[in-house]
Amino acid sequence: MAILNPYQSYKQNSVNTASPGELTLMLYNGCLKFIHQAKKAIGEKNIQDKNNSILRAQDIIRELMVTLNPDIEVGKQMMSMYDYMLRRLVEANIKNDLEILDEVEGLVTEFRDTWKQVIQINRQKQFSPDGRV
Repeated sequence: MAILNPYQSYKQNSVNTASPGELTLMLYNGCLKFIHQAKKAIGEKNIQDKNNSILRAQDIIRELMVTLNPDIEVGKQMMSMYDYMLRRLVEANIKNDLEILDEVEGLVTEFRDTWKQVIQINRQKQFSPDGRV
């Protein structure tokens, strides 16, 4: 029987027990992590690591796109934003462009922070006696 790294076990349990909203938050945080790694790799002129990090960020954006409901207006709007971010990541990868990565990082940070607020508001509603914030 293999003994797992305690951090890996914790990480796996976090994913397995997270709500859909928390999973989305984890995706945003992961995307930001890979953008930061790509920026560092560009600074170090490590093209392979830059490419791998940007590809992982793109994979996360694609996963976020899959979660959208295209039948509602906000889903359509988010799909457009995610598509834009995906195209910009491709461009940043081709051009080794830190400014584009900064732009995408700003968008992902804004979405992440908004999503975090939504989760907090929903928790407050869930645990308040009358269901209000």
